[in-house]
Amino acid sequence: IAATMLLRPASPTRTWGFARIEVLAALAQATLLIVVGTYTAIEGLRRLADPPEIASTELLVFGAVGLAANLVAILVLAGGRDANLNMKAAFLEVANDALGSLGVIVAALVIRFTGFQQADALAGLFIAALIVPRAVRILRDTLRILMEYAPEGVDLDEVREHLLALEHVQDVHDLHASSVGSSLPILSAHVVVAEECFGSAHAMEILEEVHECVRSHFPVAFEHATIQMESPAVQAREAARTLHA
Repeated sequence: IAATMLLRPASPTRTWGFARIEVLAALAQATLLIVVGTYTAIEGLRRLADPPEIASTELLVFGAVGLAANLVAILVLAGGRDANLNMKAAFLEVANDALGSLGVIVAALVIRFTGFQQADALAGLFIAALIVPRAVRILRDTLRILMEYAPEGVDLDEVREHLLALEHVQDVHDLHASSVGSSLPILSAHVVVAEECFGSAHAMEILEEVHECVRSHFPVAFEHATIQMESPAVQAREAARTLHA
């Protein structure tokens, strides 16, 4: 559903369309995986202490059918698993199910040939140990976007230094960077340039240099950058208004 909604165009009320829906979907899936993984771990510990009697044949059939279905789903999702957080979370969820089915098969075989009933519980604990840390990482990435952190790998002090190194740029303030979605980083800044630059086309040339800088000089390419060019006089008036606000 989220992948379909991502394709819907923007509108005057949804200016970024549904770009953030994949983040919300990934948040929900990661939370679900953490809950399921935690429950699996708790249930595994309980079964270690008090192992139930398990019918290995039925368990083996159940695991084989589940594994076959999940392998098909993995093949479908594998190509796009790095496209965005939602696809990554969906792939992880299917991988979790596949590991669960594989664990069921292994546990069923161990129980069938050794009678070791705790094999089912150990398989569950192993799967939980694999899935929960990965789900936590996806949860962390989604929360970074929702809290409007700067994209990972972007140092705004470094961005400011690069911009200040451009000719005629005197100051950079109100510098912000965040992400609307996992593949849509945005940046905004006020760039102060020498007064004489506004008397010719030079200000527009500097603006293009600024855009090129934020597009190509950093680990994240900011294709969507909103830059406000200011003279020192405008900056002084803004500072005065802020002081008296």
